[in-house]
Amino acid sequence: MIRFFEKDPYAPIQYTYEVSKVLYHKRSRFQDIMVFENPHFGRVLVLDGVVQITQRDEFFYHEMLTHVVMNSHPDPKNVIVIGGGDGGTVREVLKHKSVEKVYFIEIDEEVINVSKTYFPRVASGVSDKRVEIKCMDGAEFVKNRKSDIDLVIVDSTDIIGFAKSLFTRKFFHSIRNCLTPDGMYVSLSESLHFHKDIVIDVQKTLRTVFPVVDLYTAPLATYAGNWWTFSVGSKRFDPREIRSKQTVRCRYYSDEIHANAFLPLPMYRKLMSGKLDW
Repeated sequence: MIRFFEKDPYAPIQYTYEVSKVLYHKRSRFQDIMVFENPHFGRVLVLDGVVQITQRDEFFYHEMLTHVVMNSHPDPKNVIVIGGGDGGTVREVLKHKSVEKVYFIEIDEEVINVSKTYFPRVASGVSDKRVEIKCMDGAEFVKNRKSDIDLVIVDSTDIIGFAKSLFTRKFFHSIRNCLTPDGMYVSLSESLHFHKDIVIDVQKTLRTVFPVVDLYTAPLATYAGNWWTFSVGSKRFDPREIRSKQTVRCRYYSDEIHANAFLPLPMYRKLMSGKLDW
């Protein structure tokens, strides 16, 4: 039996997957890319030894990354998606009828091409006429951009390597400056179980840039620590409140999930004061 041993840079344990068949394995200009089949999860996308998505559970992640801020904003029209070369976040953004333009910024074009071939349902929205693909560094794309964007969604790999540029105070300033007065930002920010210090650091950095900052979570079977966090920076709106009047069909996300995804305020305050004891 062939097994894949994940090389997560932060996890104190190692995840192992049975490999039924390797479908693709090459190195792009930026990273090692592999796709294999697993009996439980179906096809699995791996970048630099770390699982990014699986056919079976990708919707949990993509729906939660996307719809919380999309529904917190009253009328999102122009959206930037940075990273997420598999296309899942773009697919979810396009479910909102208000969306007129999606700038899809992925540094590694090969990830997009591989996803189109091996994950066509995930990448189903990338060819939509509203989507403009730019294969470049997301930090460079938002730098000095005019304030015409309603939402920026960062679907990054772990906060290492070239992804580090997407979690700096300088990058957050660029995001704030490219947003409209009602604009919002969201990104993954690792696991509360395994990466609490990273979660706090991202929140604190966002607080130096945005007047409204918050944190919500979702259960994800295939990401290290399984209790995954998402960090929000907003120029005006409280992300805990749903303002959108649109109806979007989802498999997991709902109004109830939205309301309960955010950490209870007493728990959030303990986290940020360093008193959350684990």
